[in-house]
Amino acid sequence: MGLGKATIRINGANCGLEAILLGVTTSIGGFLFGYDTGQISGMQIFEDFINRFGQGPPGNKAFDDIILSLVVSLMSIGTLIGALSGAYTADWWGRRKSLTFGVVMFIIGNIIQITAMSSWVHMMMGRFVAGLGVGNLSVGVPMYQSECCPREIRGSVVASYQLLITFGILISNLINYGVRSIEGSAASWRIVIGLGIAFSLPLGIGVLFLPESPRWLAGRGRWDDARIAMARLRGLKADPHNPMVEDDFQEMQRAIVQQSAVGTGTWWECFVGSDKPRVVYRTLLGCAIHFLQQWTGVNYFFYYGASIFQSAGIDDPILIQLVLGAVNVVTTFPGLYIIERVGRRIPLIIGACWQATWLLIFAAVGIARPPDQYGSSGIVMIVAACMFIASFAMTWGPFAWVVIGETFPLRTRARQASLATASNWLGNFMISFLTPFADSGIGYAFGFVFFGTNAAAAVIVYFFLYETKSLALEQVDIMYSQRELRPWQSRKWVPEGYLDRNTRDAAYWDQRRGSTVDEPAGDEKGSSAGS
Repeated sequence: MGLGKATIRINGANCGLEAILLGVTTSIGGFLFGYDTGQISGMQIFEDFINRFGQGPPGNKAFDDIILSLVVSLMSIGTLIGALSGAYTADWWGRRKSLTFGVVMFIIGNIIQITAMSSWVHMMMGRFVAGLGVGNLSVGVPMYQSECCPREIRGSVVASYQLLITFGILISNLINYGVRSIEGSAASWRIVIGLGIAFSLPLGIGVLFLPESPRWLAGRGRWDDARIAMARLRGLKADPHNPMVEDDFQEMQRAIVQQSAVGTGTWWECFVGSDKPRVVYRTLLGCAIHFLQQWTGVNYFFYYGASIFQSAGIDDPILIQLVLGAVNVVTTFPGLYIIERVGRRIPLIIGACWQATWLLIFAAVGIARPPDQYGSSGIVMIVAACMFIASFAMTWGPFAWVVIGETFPLRTRARQASLATASNWLGNFMISFLTPFADSGIGYAFGFVFFGTNAAAAVIVYFFLYETKSLALEQVDIMYSQRELRPWQSRKWVPEGYLDRNTRDAAYWDQRRGSTVDEPAGDEKGSSAGS
């Protein structure tokens, strides 16, 4: 039995083995994101790393705040630029080849870092180039996953991107912990960076053997290839006219024909687009959610956790960082269940409130009873950090990536996804750049800032985000076009032709199947969806 015939029953519907493999392979992009995020926290306190790239006289070197900020944060500027460029590469070359390009850039950046000898600028530029690749992947992976995966598993597959981010952070923390014994040697940090190259290869090569996005193919008139790709993802390659494939195909086809009639979306349209499908509304919403995902404060701990806990008097800050990484991984699994059973809105609201509470505790305890003077305060602050990360991992971590994959219309999806992801990296850059200065200036009071941003995030989700659970991407577009529908009422919205969001009206679809839209005779009709 070939891959095209391999079918798995999930959530009451057929999902192809290739759809599962697609989810697993592409989520490595999240692993690279997490690995690069987690590695710098431990590396910046390695003896050889400080002696090579720190400032001051030999034997007494340390990082200036501005230099440390630049070394850590310039990667985020690279990812911001990479995210914006991802809109072009994903549309020009297709979703798969764009991901391979992102991996190539990541590898080049890591090679530049490994070859750095004593110049912090050399190291910083290597992180910048690696960031270009990670930024490209952070746009391409959720978009490719959301366009390819059957709706029954779409939420979990896109959320798995965040799961692999947590794995990447944990693995980098484990490796940092493992090379502590040789931290006086350049091999310590070079091993950490070099392993990132090995981890990236399965994504860069493996994605080329997976189906191309049926929506990208259909958008270029390759309807035969789009149908085959959709059948492969349902595990029905040998039966591309199966009713299940046919219904999905017709629904996609009608939407794309309508959108194609008015041409391709522009960057300008993302900000002054048609009011009917709320293009501008969704652009701003996606940017706000992704900016606030970073300003929940998660990378305050993952970028600088080791140095923060070291200054708090913790004997083994890398071990604490490892604990935080483990909590991050373990608590992401419930999020994969919650997103398909509960939806998007309620977990995001509850998560933001929970995170705000624990950050308030973290900041208040740190100021009232400094942990370097009171050992019990350090314990409370570690517990608060763990509880915060547990909530982030179950809600804002994975859910923000699901939202970016589901919210935008096909016409402007690549550009809006790039803008939202760029906002994520802008927030990431601000956190990574400002934290050393905030730590020196206001100390643990920085937690009060994150308390406020989490509260703001809860308010924005309640008043502006629509519930997209169990909807096809084309149905999401229709729902956002319903101007009389309010976000807090959206959970009850059901698309035409459905008894509820999970149950088709058989009579309706039998009638529609009898009046199928003719397939346009596009200029491009390929013979293989994997080409």
